[in-house]
Amino acid sequence: MFTKKIVLISGGTGSFGTQMLKSLINTKVKEVRIFSRDEKKQDDLRRSITDKRVNYIIGDVRDYRSTLSCTQNVDFVFQAAALKQVPTCEFFPLEAYKTNVIGTSNIIDASIHNKVKKIVILSTDKAVYPINAMGISKAMMEKVAISKAREISFKKINCSICVTRYGNVMLSRGSLIPFLIGKIFKNEELTLTDPSMTRFLMSLEDSVSLVKEAFVNGKNGDTYIQKSPAATIDNIAKALLIIFNKKNKIRIIGPRHGEKLHESLCTSEEMTQAIDQKKYYRIPADLRNINYDIHNKKRGLFIPKEAYSSNNTKILNLNELVNLLKKQNDVLERLI
Repeated sequence: MFTKKIVLISGGTGSFGTQMLKSLINTKVKEVRIFSRDEKKQDDLRRSITDKRVNYIIGDVRDYRSTLSCTQNVDFVFQAAALKQVPTCEFFPLEAYKTNVIGTSNIIDASIHNKVKKIVILSTDKAVYPINAMGISKAMMEKVAISKAREISFKKINCSICVTRYGNVMLSRGSLIPFLIGKIFKNEELTLTDPSMTRFLMSLEDSVSLVKEAFVNGKNGDTYIQKSPAATIDNIAKALLIIFNKKNKIRIIGPRHGEKLHESLCTSEEMTQAIDQKKYYRIPADLRNINYDIHNKKRGLFIPKEAYSSNNTKILNLNELVNLLKKQNDVLERLI
């Protein structure tokens, strides 16, 4: 599907972007463009992946001219550029808005202008019932993406926009597990916010598979969610101590700014429309226009369903969690 195609990954030096790039260079892709604003991360990635088909572009999704330039002649776009640290976004909510909402809007508009065929937008479980600036900005980003999907549907533009939602991507940069591993090997106590907090768990490979699923099978306006297990952060810390045979003390410090006890990947309302595809949920967008009187098709009664959340999915016990983390051994070794 990527043979002789040009693919753009915005925010391409992040954990997802790097993993997606590694996947793409194993295909017959014509060119992969890595678009981001951090020249140091680009230089590190350039030195580690020397494939001549990879083109590194410095720019910022906040700048429409940058997005317009980098999307020229591009076939497919994966929009991963984001501010994603919850406490940082709480202190600088306007910056989260600029990157996550305006930046994504710029990427979509530039892509449509340059006749990109498909755009996949990366979102997060924090966009569901959001209580923090990061989640609110991502929720608005999703609304912008669906609005533009509706617009291109009305205008019959040959483009498709899909959204993917993630839980916690294990071992991604800045996430809980690398943070705890750093403390383990410095022989420091492990600080946990609330031991009963639950979080969805996905591997980096899962994140790429989810995006590819949306890319291959998603229809314009679809949101894709991968069914994922979850774990308490207390068991995550204990599992890491077992894996590394360490005995660091654990200290509870209370929730950080904007943190939830549990996360959700799909609202109760969305679950009434969600299509179960075994490994994934696909949520079709409501692409009707605002004039409801012209729509004759009945959508059925609203039948409440339980939201899909990290406290009602499969909760991994300690042994299951140890086994899951050991499967990520190649990444764990790089963090030591």
